[in-house]
Amino acid sequence: MTVTVVVPSVLAEASGGKTEFELPDDAVTCARDALDAVARQFPVLGRRLRDERGALRRHVNLYVGGEDVRRGDGLETRVAPGAEVLVIQSIAGG
Repeated sequence: MTVTVVVPSVLAEASGGKTEFELPDDAVTCARDALDAVARQFPVLGRRLRDERGALRRHVNLYVGGEDVRRGDGLETRVAPGAEVLVIQSIAGG
């Protein structure tokens, strides 16, 4: 099985056009691991998702299995084999 990380198309220019990443589930135990794996491949994308301390940027929302990680254990939220990690950017406007 694999863990799938999905990013919005607006970030595709930072990931060589990719919006979906398949990661071996034995390499991912938590949300941090998933973002680390993507950032190793695409450092610019990693910097768009997290700040210099490694925390999620304010405008980035992260969901594991449909649950917002900020309402749980943050980047330490467990990722089950076969789970989907979904990145959604907040959009401001009025």
